[in-house]
Amino acid sequence: MYKLTVFVPDSALEQVKSALFVAGAGKIGDYEQCCWQVQGMGQFMPLAGSTPHIGTQDNLQKVNEWRLEMVVSKASINDVISALKQAHPYETPAYDVIEVLDFG
Repeated sequence: MYKLTVFVPDSALEQVKSALFVAGAGKIGDYEQCCWQVQGMGQFMPLAGSTPHIGTQDNLQKVNEWRLEMVVSKASINDVISALKQAHPYETPAYDVIEVLDFG
């Protein structure tokens, strides 16, 4: 089992969540579409060669984003990451995948 954390702009939150759920993320026991989300402020500076969804090259951009977390089974992780990259509007979405151990 893994925990996926991804940062998503306001305008794409539901689109990204839906794509991740369809790909197999967010399933815990007899529940599906499980996630945790909180809003915060992200920042980045697009460099030469980038094609930013928001902002312009060489200008610091600050944007309201959602930190979205959900579990993903080992069997689904590759499909979920592919879906994330397809659905996310950013050229290079920021995300983490952390292995979750069950000590029960």
